[in-house]
Amino acid sequence: MKDIATLTMNPTIDVSYDIARMRHTHKMRTENEWYAPGGGGINVARVFTRLGGNARCYYLSGGATGPALDGLIDSHELVRTRIPITGPTRIASAVLERETGKEYRFTPQGPTISAREWSECLELIAQSDCDTMVLSGSLPPGVPDDFYARVTRLLRPRGIEIVLDSSGAALMHGIDAGSLLLVKPSQGELQQYTGRKLVTRDEIEDVAMDIVQTGKARLVAVTLGDEGAILARAEGPVFLPALRIEAASAVGAGDSFVAGMIFALNTGMSELEAFRFGVASGSAAVLRAGTGLAYPSDIERLLKQVQPL
Repeated sequence: MKDIATLTMNPTIDVSYDIARMRHTHKMRTENEWYAPGGGGINVARVFTRLGGNARCYYLSGGATGPALDGLIDSHELVRTRIPITGPTRIASAVLERETGKEYRFTPQGPTISAREWSECLELIAQSDCDTMVLSGSLPPGVPDDFYARVTRLLRPRGIEIVLDSSGAALMHGIDAGSLLLVKPSQGELQQYTGRKLVTRDEIEDVAMDIVQTGKARLVAVTLGDEGAILARAEGPVFLPALRIEAASAVGAGDSFVAGMIFALNTGMSELEAFRFGVASGSAAVLRAGTGLAYPSDIERLLKQVQPL
């Protein structure tokens, strides 16, 4: 089993609640309060370690809320390297309205990171010892758009595989740096990358295959929400339809997908079987309300329902 590390530049304290009904102005009493460490890379590490893998979390943490995030990460027994910052760690909320079954998500922008802080982060990441580095999540204000590309250029010459899951300019620069093992955009994020609308499956497959054929990534997994997912690889694109399940929460589905797919690849599964495992993992994350992410028992059960390839 290969070891991974994850980098979370804009982590969160994820808070989830249930309420009977959303009402403006009125004080609403919540139930089922839950706190968890969040942000792309931290979520990936949580699921990866549940599956039996080894992961180290690199993340920024600061302000009055920073120690709370550190404690939550420790409560999940994750190996961590904290990169101190001045600004406060953000707090994100997910509220489930029981009357309608709708989930409302509130996510702050995050603290502004100084040049000194992100430069220290680069220096620390350059010394990391892992087989695979997962760069996941948004970049906070103050961090240059090409930050993930800089990390890639630092680590690839050392033989460390890079997985990228981000959005906007960070995704664009990260892909263009090239030599990625896996990039996992959503349909909307892939549209941001191309700067144009991608409506049909053929259009999405063409863009994903171009990323593969130009050597920017070995694998491109595009998630399509409740329609399914596409995997582009050297042998051509494949499609898997979404599982017909009742979704309780959308929190961490993409992160669970990445964790499952990387775990499967690291245990020797083929690219197609790893893709199936990723789809099952992403589906498992939406079964439970709140910030619980995917659990191995749910992944194993749902994997039997994923279409064979």
